[in-house]
Amino acid sequence: MACIASDGALLTTARQILEAADPPAPAPECARRTGLPFYRVRAGLRQLVGAGLVIEINGDFGITPAGRARLAG
Repeated sequence: MACIASDGALLTTARQILEAADPPAPAPECARRTGLPFYRVRAGLRQLVGAGLVIEINGDFGITPAGRARLAG
C-alpha cells in the first residue's frame, strides 16, 4: 500500500505517519498515534525512509528536515 503517489505527492496516510513520527517513536507507537493498522504504518515508514522523509535510529522513527518541509509545503 503506497503512501506516496507515483508523482511524488504525499497521500493522506503519508501525512499521518509523518506527523506521528514527531517526536520520534517506534513503529507500534506511530501506529497508535495514527490509529492506522500496524502493517500499514510499518509499510509506510519503510517507504518514507526510502524517500528520505523519515529516519530510523535505534528502532525509533523520526521525521527528517525534508519530511518536515514536505508537510509544510
